[in-house]
Amino acid sequence: MSRRLARPRHNRVIAGVCAGIAERFGLAPWTVRTIALLSCLLPGPQFLIYLALWLVLPQEA
Repeated sequence: MSRRLARPRHNRVIAGVCAGIAERFGLAPWTVRTIALLSCLLPGPQFLIYLALWLVLPQEA
């Protein structure tokens, strides 16, 4: 897990946030996307956190 958190240029659907999290922690991107989608069904600031990560995470070089 020495890889830094960044939005990849490949394997992205919307902004690459879920793909970046999946790469960082060694998970499949569809697993992180499913968890993110299911979490949006619960009350809370999940959508705002996704938008913030989209703005804050650097683009992979």
